[in-house]
Amino acid sequence: MSEPAFAWPRHLGLRAGEWVVVRSKDEILATLDARAELDRMPFQPEMLAFCGQRLRVAKVAHKTCDTINKTGGRSVKNAVHLEAARCDGAAHGGCMADCMFFWKEAWLRRADDAPGVAQTSSTCDDAALARSVVRPGEEGKDDPAWSCQTTALFDASAPLSWWDLRQYVRDVTSGNHSAWHMTKLLIGGMYRRLVKVGIGYRVLVSLYNRFQMLRGGKPFPLGGGTIPDGKPTPLEVLDLQPGEWVEVKPAAEILSTITVSGFNRGMRYDMEMAKYSGERFRVEKRVQRLINEQSGRMVPMKSACIQLENVYCRAECTPMRLGCPRASNTYWREIWLKRVDGPGQG
Repeated sequence: MSEPAFAWPRHLGLRAGEWVVVRSKDEILATLDARAELDRMPFQPEMLAFCGQRLRVAKVAHKTCDTINKTGGRSVKNAVHLEAARCDGAAHGGCMADCMFFWKEAWLRRADDAPGVAQTSSTCDDAALARSVVRPGEEGKDDPAWSCQTTALFDASAPLSWWDLRQYVRDVTSGNHSAWHMTKLLIGGMYRRLVKVGIGYRVLVSLYNRFQMLRGGKPFPLGGGTIPDGKPTPLEVLDLQPGEWVEVKPAAEILSTITVSGFNRGMRYDMEMAKYSGERFRVEKRVQRLINEQSGRMVPMKSACIQLENVYCRAECTPMRLGCPRASNTYWREIWLKRVDGPGQG
């Protein structure tokens, strides 16, 4: 497949906090191949709504996490995440995952730079872009296997070992995180690896929890529950609606509702979610359907799946993806939440 040609650089060297303008549709199409991809990263039709807009770089997407094959961290070239630019799923069957887009720098220009000149011989057009939302051979099916940045992310990235210190340096030099914040994450990561060895497990966890209690922090994050794998998990129905306030239950209560592998009725409780215990948030929406990242099939939610405002994975404690800038939404079972009157503490 021939590479498209365009008259501006692929790499801008953007940093978090910089302002950019999303290039025009014609300019972006000129960067894409016949599958509407650049460096195997798809450009989604939902992203066209942002063309011409002036947006700020939220994070430099130099790395991400592998949620498809679960191999750990992955490196990504010349990409960023932009503030207030998430996928509404309009071109993908109404998927409600609300994912952060990956923006290749070739699709952007600095706010003060002049527009580029689109090539007239683009290998991608409107029809190719429309076809790209499903996998080849799935066109016209009632339940197609969808294709998007999330389902293609493994192929659009490269392996990144957790012990490659260059990524953590880049986390700081890109403006994604302060040096002190990354230092804390790495120290915490080393401590959790020590705990994982298993020698003095209870003592190490107890020491951690006592230290956190003194400084008003959260207890040691655990992702595994008390229910044996394969056994049924409990259900609680609150019928939460957007705009309502909830409080995340203590981690110990949540662990009693999930399996040893961390699941309640098919939904995983990730250790990154433990940091939100005891805090209050508003319900953003009830998520009814999501695209499965492995199969590309749309999955209807059989039990209530709740998304909370400004609650997402901050990659602060999960092994192999510390500092990941992807900001994936976290989804909550109603049994992990309790309805409250408002944001106050009583």
